[in-house]
Amino acid sequence: MKKISVIVPCFNEQESIKIYYDAMTKMKEEANKFELEYWFVDDGSSDKTFAILKDLQHEHSDEVHYISFSRNFGKESALYAGITEAKGDYVAVMDVDLQDPPEMMPEMFDILEEGEYDSVGSARMDRKGENPITSFFSNAFYGLINKISQTKIVPGARDYRLMTQQMVTAIRSMTEYNRFSKGIFSWVGFRTKYLPYKNRERVAGTTSWNFWKLFKYAITGIIDFTERPLAIATWLGSFFSLTSIITIIVVLIRKIINHMSSVDGWASMIIIILLIGGIQLLCIGILGEYIGKIFLEVKHRPIYIVKDKK
Repeated sequence: MKKISVIVPCFNEQESIKIYYDAMTKMKEEANKFELEYWFVDDGSSDKTFAILKDLQHEHSDEVHYISFSRNFGKESALYAGITEAKGDYVAVMDVDLQDPPEMMPEMFDILEEGEYDSVGSARMDRKGENPITSFFSNAFYGLINKISQTKIVPGARDYRLMTQQMVTAIRSMTEYNRFSKGIFSWVGFRTKYLPYKNRERVAGTTSWNFWKLFKYAITGIIDFTERPLAIATWLGSFFSLTSIITIIVVLIRKIINHMSSVDGWASMIIIILLIGGIQLLCIGILGEYIGKIFLEVKHRPIYIVKDKK
């Protein structure tokens, strides 16, 4: 019987862990198609998450493993840590809050067993129950990145997926410090099929994600998988440089021909200065984001630091 390694990032999820494990155990027994091994990754939690994981591993040492970070490194680091350790025939990535339906896993397994696909992902059909503002910007992000990047991401795609070891090996080889898993899953290629499902609420606890964290995550995705913002900054700079030269020529000609007072056109000149200044700051900001990412990469710091593992 084939084994599935399940990677489960956890950050302050003390209420969800046992509920998740029970739901997965029930699913496995009903399916009776595969074995499961769990790699729970404690991402520097400040509650009882680590203690619960230790107890769970002690009770089910044959299938439950854990990795505990020295501090909070983020979900992307937790995913990479799990991918590094997972040795099963197939590898799954799931959230512990059960927003990723366990009952989809047998279908994912069957699809991979047919051999046509290397990965089976999940995509939400709707965003029912989600903050409307978050939903709007999320949809806008997918629309934007798919227009400006060659790496296409399915709208509503979740990290929840089942992959072959061949695909996981490819992902494991990508050791960049700034990580955006949705983009990485797509960039490595391999044939992927997406299964739609309806949005679900968390079973317990509260999410650690907020609007600004999601916004920063989206910026990381854009910077990691397209250089188009740099091209846009170049185009804007070129356009306004040309516009400035034309404006200077027009102003000089009007001054020579009409002998206009220096006070005339003051308001329009201020507007132009503010506009060009704003565009310059925007372009500098875009450049700064890329330089900042390069700065973090060239340090070659570890993606995560393990405090305990079993």
